[in-house]
Amino acid sequence: RSTLFPYTTLFRSRSHKMQEGYEPELRQVTWGYGDDDQFMDARAADAMIRMIADCVEAGNAPFVCSAYRDMAMQEYLFNNKIARLVYEEGVDPKDAPDVAATTVALPGTSEHQLGLAADIIDYNYPYLNEHQEEMPTQQWLMEHCWDYGFILRYPVEKSDITGIIYEPWHYRYVGKEMAKKITESGLCLEEYLEQNPQEGK
Repeated sequence: RSTLFPYTTLFRSRSHKMQEGYEPELRQVTWGYGDDDQFMDARAADAMIRMIADCVEAGNAPFVCSAYRDMAMQEYLFNNKIARLVYEEGVDPKDAPDVAATTVALPGTSEHQLGLAADIIDYNYPYLNEHQEEMPTQQWLMEHCWDYGFILRYPVEKSDITGIIYEPWHYRYVGKEMAKKITESGLCLEEYLEQNPQEGK
């Protein structure tokens, strides 16, 4: 059986939502920097703890700013994004939900709701934008995350396939075997599964 959890292969897709009422078994995770309590699926928590600890030991400053989110939190974030697009950026209200969905997943389709994804930033640069990729913490994570079973889920120049903007901070647990294969392939998760459909079963 693939080390990629089958129910995660379809997420961040409007046509495949979470099973209603699904709740992952969560574990609190200790971070290298910051004091916010965060949680992840128990199957990914140990790997995250090791990755963050090793990243700190390498002289970096990783901070997980968002991990597990329940439905209420995802709904709040999505609706808040729509409101900001309309009232701060002048986006047509009819178009705002589609625009919002390129940066904040529709409620029920977020990997964060699975507890298998985390947004990790450099503590010295607390902004979720493309400049994250220039920070030492992010460069270390991009090079080493697959060793711990994570992939950079929304890589550069893949937005037309994933439907999500480039996010050099969003890491997704898929298991060490799968993370190695995906990383070595140079493909995003959607491309890899399309070419290797047996891996998602």
